[in-house]
Amino acid sequence: MSGTGLPGIKEQLKDAYTTKLFFTDLNGRLKNLSVNPHDIDSILKNGVGIDGSSIAGIATVDNSDRILKPVMESFRLVDFGDRKVGFFVGQIFNQDGSRSEVDPRYPLERAVEKAAKDFRIKFMMGPEHEFFLLSGDEFNSDIHTDKLDYFGSSPGDIGDLVRQEIVNVLEKCGVKYEKTHHEVSSSQHEINLEPGDPLTIADRCVLFEFVTKEVAAQYNLHATFMSKPFTGLNRNAFHIHLSFTNMEGKSLCYDENAEYHLSEMLMNFIGGIIKHARESSIVLASTFNSYKAYVLDREAPVVRGWGLRNRSSMVRIPHAINPAATRMELRCPDATGNVYMQFAILIFMGLDGIANKEDAGKPDVGSTYKKELQPKVLDRRFLPHDFFPALMEAEDSIFMAESLGAELFANYMKIKIGEWEDHRTTITDLEHKKYLSI
Repeated sequence: MSGTGLPGIKEQLKDAYTTKLFFTDLNGRLKNLSVNPHDIDSILKNGVGIDGSSIAGIATVDNSDRILKPVMESFRLVDFGDRKVGFFVGQIFNQDGSRSEVDPRYPLERAVEKAAKDFRIKFMMGPEHEFFLLSGDEFNSDIHTDKLDYFGSSPGDIGDLVRQEIVNVLEKCGVKYEKTHHEVSSSQHEINLEPGDPLTIADRCVLFEFVTKEVAAQYNLHATFMSKPFTGLNRNAFHIHLSFTNMEGKSLCYDENAEYHLSEMLMNFIGGIIKHARESSIVLASTFNSYKAYVLDREAPVVRGWGLRNRSSMVRIPHAINPAATRMELRCPDATGNVYMQFAILIFMGLDGIANKEDAGKPDVGSTYKKELQPKVLDRRFLPHDFFPALMEAEDSIFMAESLGAELFANYMKIKIGEWEDHRTTITDLEHKKYLSI
């Protein structure tokens, strides 16, 4: 379990084999360093120095020193059986002690604060974690670990063992799960954990990735959150469930007298998401590979819109067992991005919709994959169908710069433009196959 204050943390750290501070670069890749637990008092107060210039998007070589401070509330003692790890999420600070505006956790902190201060609302969020368990981290013909499908089961299924061990490790450090199962594609799995407030859940996503990869490695397997490793199979999605209440905890999503029992505030929130969906896509689907998933009939949304219990919709209203469970689900993100920035931009989109009373329009009727919508190269009814259009939509976005912070967003775009250039100038096997005979 997580510690109750510093005395509880110090007591638990006596059992830790190692103590680590985790954070993310702008791409969302996990970073960590080990610290001496005997110095935890000083580390919590003063932090530890890091070289920010070696971390994507954080600092330049001529002004590289940054301070990493643990978030005490994020502490978990993670028990892997053969060893225990003291786990903290860290915040990045500048040399003068001010908060680093390019720490990807910072926009989410601001989003939560703005929602509470300006709108008097607080959020509950719950992502669905999808990942592949593969035989290794290099692509080959034997990389699959099973041939099962949705809810598939077989005797001695290694994936079932790994999933259960992941949730066992998480439960021992105070994280409860709701369900686990095999997903649609071969070697693909899903684990759903209990929802919570955005910062706690974003920090928990960091913990989840760490635990998942560590447990998989114990079974000589590789866990990957890559969006679409396999042509023709479903992707790894990162569906985000979201609801909000007033500061006293009363649901602001349900309205007994409204159409579909969905409040005007929730519909405005969804309207904001639909309005900003294209320019925010570079954060929600952040790699070139992400856009390989936006194809018909593979459960990734392609049209900007919302629907009631409609799994082809970008925003879905799931069935709720009671009014308090009324929520929305954003289905376009994947887990290759930075979870803090994804949560932050989702909140900022919705808050903009509330502030400007954005109209969400009519719900999708039937499968959006079957609509007679012949897509053009540029068609704003759709989400961007490729990485480059997503970059174009984001490049001049005032909303994105204001929401994420001008410096962070500029650094992020520089990274993503570089990623596009790497792809644009790299010759692929497909090109050899199609054009070498010319």
